[in-house]
Amino acid sequence: MGYDGRDYRGPHQPDPPHQHDWQSYATPDDGGRGRSELPFFIRFLLLAPVAALSLIAITVGALFIYYTVTFPDPLSMRPKATGPVIRILGRDGSLVAERGVSRAYIPLDMLPREVADAVVATEDRRFFEHPGLDPLGMLRAAIANLRAGRLTQGGSTLTQQLAKNLFLSSERTFSRKAEELVLALWLELKLSKRDILELYLNRVYFGGGAHGIEAASQRYFAKSARELTLAEAAVIAGLLKAPSKYAPSASPVQAIARGRVVIGKMVEAGLISEEEANRARASEIRFSSMMRVPEQADMAYAVDYVLDVAAPFEDADRDEIVIETTLDANLQRRAGEVVESALAGKGRPLEASQAAVVVLAPDGGIRALIGGRSYADSQFNRAVKAHRQPGSAFKPVVYLTALESGLTPDSIVEDAPVTAGRWSPKNENNRYVGATTLRYALANSINSVAVRLLLDAGVSKVTATARRLGMKSPLRADASLALGTSEVSLLDLTGAYAAFANGGYVNEPYAVRRIRTGAGKVLFKRIDAKSDPAIPLRSVAAMNDMLQSVVATGTGRRAAIPGHTVAGKTGTSQDFRDAWFVGYTSYLTAGVWVGNDDGRTMNRVAGGTLPAEIWHDVMLAAHDGKAPLSLPDAVTRRGPPVADALSRSPQKQQPREDSIAGILMRASAEESAPASARGETTVTSEGRIIVRPPVR
Repeated sequence: MGYDGRDYRGPHQPDPPHQHDWQSYATPDDGGRGRSELPFFIRFLLLAPVAALSLIAITVGALFIYYTVTFPDPLSMRPKATGPVIRILGRDGSLVAERGVSRAYIPLDMLPREVADAVVATEDRRFFEHPGLDPLGMLRAAIANLRAGRLTQGGSTLTQQLAKNLFLSSERTFSRKAEELVLALWLELKLSKRDILELYLNRVYFGGGAHGIEAASQRYFAKSARELTLAEAAVIAGLLKAPSKYAPSASPVQAIARGRVVIGKMVEAGLISEEEANRARASEIRFSSMMRVPEQADMAYAVDYVLDVAAPFEDADRDEIVIETTLDANLQRRAGEVVESALAGKGRPLEASQAAVVVLAPDGGIRALIGGRSYADSQFNRAVKAHRQPGSAFKPVVYLTALESGLTPDSIVEDAPVTAGRWSPKNENNRYVGATTLRYALANSINSVAVRLLLDAGVSKVTATARRLGMKSPLRADASLALGTSEVSLLDLTGAYAAFANGGYVNEPYAVRRIRTGAGKVLFKRIDAKSDPAIPLRSVAAMNDMLQSVVATGTGRRAAIPGHTVAGKTGTSQDFRDAWFVGYTSYLTAGVWVGNDDGRTMNRVAGGTLPAEIWHDVMLAAHDGKAPLSLPDAVTRRGPPVADALSRSPQKQQPREDSIAGILMRASAEESAPASARGETTVTSEGRIIVRPPVR
């Protein structure tokens, strides 16, 4: 189209320069002064954020693709709409838990509007406005926490909470939090707001063993969530802040008070009128008479473990499945109380926030299983799923290997500097006692002796012993294995110790004895078959002899139970990140782990301190009314008298807990001058160190 003669400029616009009037522009020969060029630093400040944002966008995009390929469709993770009631019985036949209704899925359209409104008002008021992340909410929570000097508010959106529930563990680390943020954005792209809210309501934990809005409604009000009133919906929504604290099964008064707070938040958000709020506050709330049977906060970790094992049988009956277990409800409850009391008391100044406990019968039956401090706060089972460094609690595996090669508790070994390749482990106090016995070395957790014994036997033999004891975790193939640098689970390690208590039989820990339908049809039954002993009785007796010394005179003295024979071993990982005590009597074997989910260093918590004290309190309750019973036959001591060697050992000193802190950090060239060694030390061509006792 040609020019139509109209002037498109505004009335006050000057005529533009003629397109060929080159004199009106700066020319290159003016030295560049006509062209404005910003300094490099300013350009960097302008371009760096752009580059950073581009990198973040590329990373997030790549993660979106990864999540789409790796994770299933979130909507496919809806709980089953129907399923049988699952009744879990303790070892005495009593009902310890009931599950089934927790899997009932209620679409959002079938719930009263007040249910969703109450949850949104109290948990994420801007839910329908933000894209999965709420910067304003995070800032508001941060300011409130700074003012209070403690964590009083959380800035997570409902989408973030759903992402954590669906795909992530409860580990509190920056990397997990970052992944939670990206997953929240991914969920917002994959799902509608209604889908996200619906999934959240059907999966979140409401206390009292109830997962999902239908389970909570049935548990607390004995009716479907479809029939909830405004006041009842507010009570249930109020549980999300602290399920164990506000659950009606724990405190109906607090639950109602919290519900009234939620009603106030709904008024503030404009979701209900003041008149509706007043009617709800004045209405009578009637809780189910069955909500306390069973309440099961203490049983939750053990029940989850049982349900995981029994999962293949869930669809065998549409009405009822009965699972008979080895669990002791009273001991489970007491163990939970001990853990909470210890962490709330001594654990706070010691900067220890989590603990786990496992108690086993001689045949491997799980009597109690505590997976953490509070199931309501974190459903991650640290007793089963967490793998941490056991430190010196692994040493009995090394010592058993040495015993099976011909040594005895009275065999003389050399506590002297030892080098394996470029690694020179140190004792905790950098001191050496020279010639000593296996018994004294294990009781006082001497590192150099454990490494010498492993090098003498060979890593492969020690690994084979661990496997024979039932340990399944991957194990390192170097000398540091002697000091417990390979990560293991508490359940595996406790199961290994049980073989010392029962005379040498290795039984995989189990919790399910029988599974049957409500009509009586048996779906599964554990066969109580006794295999051949995996450890010779002579070696068992020798280990019992030495591990009793750990409790009687060594690092585990706080675990002693008056009137009962106790054997066990302490363990502390590098920088006091993990602390363990695993021990046993003829009746039971128990293991305790103490630490922090994020691996944060504790305030010098060693295995012989808080873990041993928790072990003592749990086992004291477990042995109430039990007569003293000795462990399998004590070893017959043989060999030359060792009084001379022991007289040179610092037996009168306070035994020190073995810590791996600093041991793995320095090469041999950087170590201090070695102490004089006694006896004869030979280094073979394979790098093994063999110590022979001095000639007398």
